[in-house]
Order: sequence, then structure tokens, then C-alpha cells
Amino acid sequence: WIDPASFASVPTLTFKAFDIMATNVHWHEGDITRDDREKFLGQKGATLWLTGLSGSGKSSISVALESLLFKRGVLCYRLDGDNVRMGLNKNLGFSPEDRVENIRRIGEVSKLMTDAGLIAMTAFISPYAADRTIARELHAAAGAPFVEIYVKCPLSVAEERDPKGLYKKARAGVIKNFTGIDAPYEAPESAEVVIDTSEVSLEDAAAKIVDYLLEVGILKK
Repeated sequence: WIDPASFASVPTLTFKAFDIMATNVHWHEGDITRDDREKFLGQKGATLWLTGLSGSGKSSISVALESLLFKRGVLCYRLDGDNVRMGLNKNLGFSPEDRVENIRRIGEVSKLMTDAGLIAMTAFISPYAADRTIARELHAAAGAPFVEIYVKCPLSVAEERDPKGLYKKARAGVIKNFTGIDAPYEAPESAEVVIDTSEVSLEDAAAKIVDYLLEVGILKK
């Protein structure tokens, strides 16, 4: 794969994303439950999964949303695609296999944050429908709320914005496996919230998410 920072070739890991390598491990249940933590914090935990093309506005919306939630006294945290790739997922590239593992890890981390009683916001392209389904089912199995937010944006608009100059580099062949250019994006078919950022402002997009969270009872009115 190509390192988006240096554009140098980096060997891609080869592995099966869902192989369980550890043996003889058992979940050790604690005395404090998610319900206990939520009562302590005075809020409900949930994962807000923002998905969409690069340049669609996922990160910008998550920043605006974080501010709105913080003003409401809600403890929350943003998991941003680039930020996470600088630490937890810095050993992953952009091959299909690495993209699967990238999203698997974020699904697990966001579930843990939700279990802690926080609202976790994930801003990742997460291009494959199957991977987003796995993340949703992971939360469902734990009884944790999962809200898929499709940050919809025509490719032409996202490419025109090109805030990081990545589309230009992808068109020039400098970056390979770039979503929307030479790698697919599978749009959600039944996301809880759909926001077309070619039609609404950043502020209205964040407010629409808050309205949904109030409607379904994740946030207190």
C-alpha cells in the first residue's frame, strides 16, 4: 500500500481478519454493569457510526456533534479514521484485508466505549456493507445501541472539495485503492440517519443527529 503521508510503499500485512489466535481465554465478568455506569454518568452509552466517502464531511460533522453533546453535559469521544491510523491501527494499510481489520478493531473499541457508558462517534469511510453489519451485530450481541449515520455526498462534490488533496493524487495514480476511484464504496441501504452534505450545512447535520438521539431516547429531552 502507499503511505498517505509519505507516499512511500509499505508492505501490506496478510492475515485473516477474524481468526481467533488466543486460546484458553475466558471473559471475566465484573461486579459493575453498563447500567451501573450509565446511572453514575447520568446518560446512555451508544455508538454513532458515521460512514461515507472521503471528503463527505464525516470528521467535520463528528467535531460539531461532539461540541453539541458536550454542551448538553454528555460524555462522548470521537474515533476519527486518520487519528486512529496514527496509533492503534498504524500497522494497517488500505488493502481490502487491512480495511476489514481496521473496521473490526474500531467496532470492538466503540463497543467497549459504549459499555463504559460513553457515546462513541466513529468517523470512518468503512466502505464495505458486510463490515458495518458485523460492527452492528457486535453491538447488538452486547445489547449496546448502534446508530448508523450515512454521510451522503456525490462523488463529484467530494472530489471537488478534496480537503486533503487525496482525490487528485488518486486520479494521478499516486495513491492506490482509494475509495470512490479504484476501490468501491457500498452505500448503506437502511441507515438510521441519512445526511446529504451537498444539501445541508454542517450545523444542521449535527443538529439532525441530536434530534434523532432525542427521538429514540438515547439523549434526555
